[in-house]
Amino acid sequence: MARASRNSPLLGLCVVLSAACATSPRPVETLDAVLWMQTSVEYASVTVEGFRSATRQLEPALGDTSWTAVVERPHGTGALPPAVILDVDETVLDNSAYAARRLRAGRRYSAESWAAWVEEASAPAVPGAVDFLRAARARGVTVFFVTNRDSALEEATRRNLRRIGFPPDTTEDVVLMRGERPEWGSDKTSRREHVARRHRVLLLLGDDMNDFVPARKSLAERRELWERHAERWGRTWFALPNPTYGSWESAVTGDARDLSERELLSRKIGQLDPGT
Repeated sequence: MARASRNSPLLGLCVVLSAACATSPRPVETLDAVLWMQTSVEYASVTVEGFRSATRQLEPALGDTSWTAVVERPHGTGALPPAVILDVDETVLDNSAYAARRLRAGRRYSAESWAAWVEEASAPAVPGAVDFLRAARARGVTVFFVTNRDSALEEATRRNLRRIGFPPDTTEDVVLMRGERPEWGSDKTSRREHVARRHRVLLLLGDDMNDFVPARKSLAERRELWERHAERWGRTWFALPNPTYGSWESAVTGDARDLSERELLSRKIGQLDPGT
């Protein structure tokens, strides 16, 4: 590697990374992930492919009255109006700019900075999302958003959805927030059940296993859960890529909340498989 001059961009990057490391090593861990989401055509290709595949499944799903995507309602009811359920963050809205800001500042996620970002309502759409949403609506399918954003951020979330060109339906509440009702916690099961009582849910789309089934489990349990529902992927369930955060990370670190950054990093390295 060539030596960086005092005024070179490379030196500036090193200073930023050094400051980030001194404050909290965590942001540097996500640098490549955020860069991949923001700069690579590969990321856009994967998300567009996923949404196009989901769009193709709308027709067979509409035509099969036994079709259902929710395990909470294992048998479809053709008499109910059709719906799809999507997560919001990193499924419909791309929050990589928020992550980029935290990286540049050498800071981790915080509830305060996250709320300020959501209130801006400036997140762009994940590539392919709006085309899918419009295709579903054009076929008479109600689009529900089940998100773990706090209920206090609902209006800002609705503003952001309008900004990307997909205003939520106003004939019923289709933006279902965490805490909006006492029983609506971070586990999305009760909200999926809420939708499934009045609609035949054709497809689920999300970036985290918890968008499909409760998955706050160990790595082995998550693998078993994935295998148990293997036939659903690409048919009724569609996962969008999110390398920056998620329940997968909690599974790797044992969902430990009192570990230091160094201990968390050590646990992650310990889970790497170097092969034989």
